[in-house]
Amino acid sequence: MIFGPMAVEGAAGAILAHTTRAGDRVLKKGRVLSEADAAALAAAGLREIVGARLEPGELDEHAAAAAVAAALAGAGLVLDHTRTGRSNLHAATAGLALLDRAALAAANDVHEGITVATVAPYTAVCAGDMIATVKIIPFAVPAAAVEAAAAAARGAVALKPWNGCRGALILTRFADTTERVLERAAAAQRTRLTRCGATLASEVRVPHDTAAVADAIAVAEAAGMDPILVLGASAIVDRRDVIPAALERAGGAIVRLGMPVDPGNLLLLGQLRGTTVLGVPGCARSLKRSGFDAVLERACAGVPVPAADLAAMGIGGLLDEVSVRPEPRAGDAATGTTEGGTADDAAPDAAADAAPDAAPDAAPTAAPRHAVRTADERRVAAVVLAAGRASRMGRNKLIAELDGAPIVRRTVAAALESRARPVVVVTGHEAAAVRDALDGLPVTFTHNPSYAEGMSTSLRAGLAAVGPASAALVCLGDMPRLQPHHLDAVIAAHKDAETIVVPTFDGKRGNPVLWPRRYFAEMAALTGDTGARALLDRYADQVAFLPIDDPAILVDVDTPAALAALRGERA
Repeated sequence: MIFGPMAVEGAAGAILAHTTRAGDRVLKKGRVLSEADAAALAAAGLREIVGARLEPGELDEHAAAAAVAAALAGAGLVLDHTRTGRSNLHAATAGLALLDRAALAAANDVHEGITVATVAPYTAVCAGDMIATVKIIPFAVPAAAVEAAAAAARGAVALKPWNGCRGALILTRFADTTERVLERAAAAQRTRLTRCGATLASEVRVPHDTAAVADAIAVAEAAGMDPILVLGASAIVDRRDVIPAALERAGGAIVRLGMPVDPGNLLLLGQLRGTTVLGVPGCARSLKRSGFDAVLERACAGVPVPAADLAAMGIGGLLDEVSVRPEPRAGDAATGTTEGGTADDAAPDAAADAAPDAAPDAAPTAAPRHAVRTADERRVAAVVLAAGRASRMGRNKLIAELDGAPIVRRTVAAALESRARPVVVVTGHEAAAVRDALDGLPVTFTHNPSYAEGMSTSLRAGLAAVGPASAALVCLGDMPRLQPHHLDAVIAAHKDAETIVVPTFDGKRGNPVLWPRRYFAEMAALTGDTGARALLDRYADQVAFLPIDDPAILVDVDTPAALAALRGERA
């Protein structure tokens, strides 16, 4: 490829290397200059531009990206149209991302200008989520390199849809185990299975006894339930303990007891005549992600989990979603023993109280007084709602330009420059156009296929994607005057797990609003197009109003007149 300064005269057919203004026109980088473009540049007084010309045997960035992406895509993927030298692969349906690590490494090693990035192996995705992206760095690469990269990457990324399986849950109990504890534990597993496209078709509660558990496992297997989840009143600590012994008594086999993932160490993986049986670790009483989720997701997609795969999960197995753990009891500091034993062996009542998000319909509770605050508890995510149809605007306001940039890009850029992490963007209406407007920004996209049902559905999708954050800033995508320091001020006011922070200007409520995690379950249960406003009234005594001396927190773009007024501000 020929690259460098070149005279404007005769530049037609060259690729413009950098965005350049020609009078009242803006010619963007990557544009193949026409005769009219060259004339406009000359008329603007430019005598030279930086550009590129392809040489024989080269492919331009768009053709190269499209060729590698087409080869990369396996079953269950949808290929985006290529733009700016980038081609994205999206999930056609919900399920697990399957990756060939060796093939992807080989493809990335062919030529430095050809790059393939993907989500992590076995990531659970929703329909529309991006799974991989191919980006060509220069404006052209050798055709031979493209062919080699395509050959190396062929079929290296695929999607395994959820099986729609019918699972069973066996809960064991002691004489003094309360119904509240059992119900909260069951609710968490119902939610997990629903996320994996499965249903909890059978639920039984039996004494914590080998014979009783064995009988329940056998009945569930005979009824065709798969997977079978067994959550004990006490954690599994040995292969001869109640749940492993019950599995063997029912005719099954232990694949592995224990996994090198924390939380989730005390997981049991077993098989009974082809049915997956999982001894559920105590940490799964909460909906916080653990090693159990990774194994359950594979089971619900019909992806085998051999013992060797469990062993390999130790690299990266120290999850940043680590659960709150009790402090060591007096006298045990030297041994590291905690009041509840290991994190997976916490007393059921304590585990339930420490995890207010364990049941979607459970009433919020305060964090336990003995809780140890971890670094992740202070992480605040930003959820940018960018899925609406903008019916009052008449067109997609989010991609309308304001001072040379799409409105949604301005909003998201403010979030990225703040302390909020991750920044999750919820797409829906014209999702591809919104993604286009945010091209190159390090955000997490999540698609809401139900966006037409109202803002509540986008809120639900966004909260599901924030990971272990202690709170979420809910931002509207059409707030172009929002500044990073506005978001940081709201984040700084996040002092505890109870208080909802609402910014105000001149006594009027603005955005974004900060919601602690304890409210996520109730927010996810909302319906319609009202957002979380109803919860502000329900929890009025928990709302802290934060004065912000800037009307930008009130400014959104709902109508053509509002957009015109904003553009006039800088005229």
